[in-house]
Amino acid sequence: MKSFQELARRVKLLIMDVDGVLTDGNIFISATGEELKAFNTLDGHGLKMLQSTGVKLAIITGRDAPGVAHRAKGLGIDYYYAGIHDKRATLAELLETTGLTAEECAYIGDDVVDLPVMIRVGLAVAVPEAPSLVLQHAHYVTGASGGAGAVRELTERIMQAQGTFDALMARYLE
Repeated sequence: MKSFQELARRVKLLIMDVDGVLTDGNIFISATGEELKAFNTLDGHGLKMLQSTGVKLAIITGRDAPGVAHRAKGLGIDYYYAGIHDKRATLAELLETTGLTAEECAYIGDDVVDLPVMIRVGLAVAVPEAPSLVLQHAHYVTGASGGAGAVRELTERIMQAQGTFDALMARYLE
């Protein structure tokens, strides 16, 4: 089996689930039916940094919440798919759109609905709260929880593997 470093070196597209990955998985519903979710700003900045190195970003989520669309737009997510029930078909569409291979993609998920994508991409990542079946199919399990820095951890590890992290961090120390 290839190491995380070898798998991460090839990543040109990071695909993410939302609930339980970019959020802690809790969904708050207002009296008017609006869904509210909390996003981690460290994750957001990590995504912007990774994107600045040339890695594209995508979200494939089963829910269709306006707040998530707003957050995706604010982060400059390159490809956003909401209300998706067949993530495998969406992955195929995404690969066709980008011209990338599955091996050039990383995916971070937290539940069994993510497995159809996780088992196809080059780098499958899970958060520690994921069910055991998901953890078994992950090349890497983050130390940080979903919604609490898991995505930031992954973005930094990808940049380190690709040799872009140190130069990017040096800009903050000038």
